[in-house]
Amino acid sequence: MLPKPRRSAGRYRRYDADDVGRLRFIRRARQLGFTLDEIRALMRLATADGEEVRAEARELASGHLTEVRAKIADLQAMERILTGAIQECDAGQRPSCPLIDVLSGESL
Repeated sequence: MLPKPRRSAGRYRRYDADDVGRLRFIRRARQLGFTLDEIRALMRLATADGEEVRAEARELASGHLTEVRAKIADLQAMERILTGAIQECDAGQRPSCPLIDVLSGESL
């Protein structure tokens, strides 16, 4: 995604302002959870112009948002299961461990 950096004194990599901007773009996209392929596509779009560019970027973002929302739903389900197991454990009314029961496939 970046051109091979120039070397200074044979050892140190030298990046210009454009390279630093690309690195920031990549880092921010990774923080938002985009894959490397998606980032490549976004970088390609960043150098283009026009209505098609916005439509393609929107499509990429929309697909990614769908994936993020699915992950959030999965995490919320995990939270409910763990909260229930902890509450059952705190209640102390079951002879077995509620968390172990959940992990073994038994319901709460």
